[in-house]
Amino acid sequence: MFSKRMNRALLLAFSICASGVMATNLRAAAPEVINFRLAQWKAAHFDDAKSAEANFKTLKQLGCEVEQDQHCGHFDVRYRCPSWRSISFNSHDDAHRWERWLKASGFETSHKH
Repeated sequence: MFSKRMNRALLLAFSICASGVMATNLRAAAPEVINFRLAQWKAAHFDDAKSAEANFKTLKQLGCEVEQDQHCGHFDVRYRCPSWRSISFNSHDDAHRWERWLKASGFETSHKH
């Protein structure tokens, strides 16, 4: 079963993706930059296909390696991002919300203003 904390994190991810934010390996001119990586594979478990697919798409959009599987009545999304990547924001609050989601998802982060 997926925790309430991860559900909130997914909602944050969906809203960020809906705003058109994209990860790049190059730093943009925006004042807020979050660097992130996840060297080892991590798995997230979902009870429904819609949540699993949304998480899969979000991680893909960030440039992560992602695999999806279904078994025993639930869905697994495995992911990693072994190289440092960057995402830029114009809003300090958006950057901090995104950084919290990345950390909750197991990523190392570095936040620069």
